[in-house]
Amino acid sequence: MPALSDKHSALHTQARWHWLVLAALLATIPAFYIELLEASPHAVGRGVYLLAALALGLAQWQLARLHAQARLYLRRQWLDGLLVLGLLASAVAPASGEFGLPLLLRFAVAGLSLLRMTDILRPWITRGSLRHVLALSAAVLGVCGIGFWLLEPRAQTIGNGLWLAFTTAATVGYGDIVPTTLASKIFAVFVVLMGYAAISLVTASIAAVWVESTERKIEQDILRELHAEVRALREELRALKQDSTR
Repeated sequence: MPALSDKHSALHTQARWHWLVLAALLATIPAFYIELLEASPHAVGRGVYLLAALALGLAQWQLARLHAQARLYLRRQWLDGLLVLGLLASAVAPASGEFGLPLLLRFAVAGLSLLRMTDILRPWITRGSLRHVLALSAAVLGVCGIGFWLLEPRAQTIGNGLWLAFTTAATVGYGDIVPTTLASKIFAVFVVLMGYAAISLVTASIAAVWVESTERKIEQDILRELHAEVRALREELRALKQDSTR
């Protein structure tokens, strides 16, 4: 029992540090656009990148201490080490007002952060319930719609932002509202990655419900036929017993 309690405590501690990493990586999203929209280096964006790097490094150090082989754990977590270096580099790099090496650096860090956040949220994302998937997809499209509303001048209302988020995620591209600024175009890349994945989860869950209902009906038909055959066999055995007693 003490060993089980210690294991439960360790898992709880790991979950808390993982949520700290998730919060730090989420904070880099507005920092990316602060640096992108500002014509000169912005202290807030730089500070967020620096704090995110410190939080990620501290979390990995604490998680390694909980692991039986700390060095092996740190070696396997190469993505986190790369992220720490990328966040530190983003904190000291020049502003990303125009396309160039600083923008490419922060764009690469944003992609790595998205991969890390997906890894942390994977157990919660893949629960499989249709209601859960629908709620997750609605939340993703809602956040993307608000992002377009803030970043795209042509999306003058939240409704326009949500519509642009849906058409971008679904790769429909009607063309009535399109990203026009550098910030909204970069944001559209992440919307396609996250939104298309969310929509795919919805379609896969609906298909799974249909397949599951069809399989359940087939199983019921097989059981019904099996019960009928068992009843017929019992009647034949009963008839044979009656014939043998005569």
